Amino acid sequence: MADYYEILEVTHEATDTEIKKSYRRLAVKYHPDKNPGNKEAEEHFKEISQAYEILGNPEKRQMYDQYGEAAFSHGGMGGGGGMDPFDLFREAFGGMGGGGGIFDSFFGGGQSRRSDPNGPLDGSDLRYNLEITFEEAVFGADKTIEFQRMAACETCHGSGCEPGTVKKRCQRCGGSGQIAMSQGFFTVMHECPKCHGAGVMAEKPCRQCSGSGQHKVKRTVQVHIPPGVDTGTRMRVSGEGEPGLRGGRNGDLFVITHVREHEIFQRDGLSVYCSVPIDFPTAALGGTVDVPTVTGKTALEIPAGTQTGDVFTIRGKGMPSLRGQGRGDHYVKVFVEVPKKLSEDQRSALKRYSEAFQSNGNGGSHPVRESFLEKAKRFFQVGA
Repeated sequence: MADYYEILEVTHEATDTEIKKSYRRLAVKYHPDKNPGNKEAEEHFKEISQAYEILGNPEKRQMYDQYGEAAFSHGGMGGGGGMDPFDLFREAFGGMGGGGGIFDSFFGGGQSRRSDPNGPLDGSDLRYNLEITFEEAVFGADKTIEFQRMAACETCHGSGCEPGTVKKRCQRCGGSGQIAMSQGFFTVMHECPKCHGAGVMAEKPCRQCSGSGQHKVKRTVQVHIPPGVDTGTRMRVSGEGEPGLRGGRNGDLFVITHVREHEIFQRDGLSVYCSVPIDFPTAALGGTVDVPTVTGKTALEIPAGTQTGDVFTIRGKGMPSLRGQGRGDHYVKVFVEVPKKLSEDQRSALKRYSEAFQSNGNGGSHPVRESFLEKAKRFFQVGA
């Protein structure tokens, strides 16, 4: 099956609200009641339902993000496909769709099953992009972030009405919060554009908030960054999103981390990479060099005959797992650094080495060079 995020047509950084909104749109579009006899639409409806069953559940979504579909196979976590797609549809739409058909609430077929337009309304989720250093990603940190969100207007206390006035029934929709619009063969119920689905309007809108009942305020919260986060890691701060209306719950704040590049280390998942220079004697004779890792300096044994580009692995010295289960590995790529300035003693020593090399031949001591020379020799012989 394709990626669940692709099925729901959302990005991997989408909030819960965005995922639910996309699911509802696609579920209505491909519902079998709207596509009678269309097997392809029915199969896609089931795929959409399976994707939403996973991504619409924070715990299952986290497992999917880390392990993919494998987390829900072979009796894993009880994954997608376990819930009836039609039950999931009714649950996502607040219980609509029983009795005379799922689309009664959408297409005017019988009594509206719409929830009370003046009932509780949950607040929207918010997203905050947080840039952190590589070191903070390794060791974790506590960060103070400041952002803006809506709050109840202090003048009207969230009612949207000028003090001393009340709300009245919307004349456009008659207080239902919905209006009927024709779309092809169907009559589709839409949110009333005048009262925005509330069914009532302020008799005299509050001048402070223009009748919205809310205004923007600055909010400061503490966020704990656990060790092992990466760019794109998504952390939920419950209740710090937009406030709910009429007793609805607050939305959540989702903090998305973005890790700055480091001047020495590169990262790929739990693996850490770095390049380390070594001198010619160490490369030729072998030795020990100190290598910087995220846990501190580590002695690395360099075998004799090491070449530029050779890679060595230091086990367990990479990034810590976000789930607290061990660490990744550290990979060291060495390159032989040729000195630009030599003392007289060094120059003499190298001359003696060169003379000894030329006189003795040292066949096999420079396999790369000897292979190159042999290939070049064959080339000139062919061209002769």
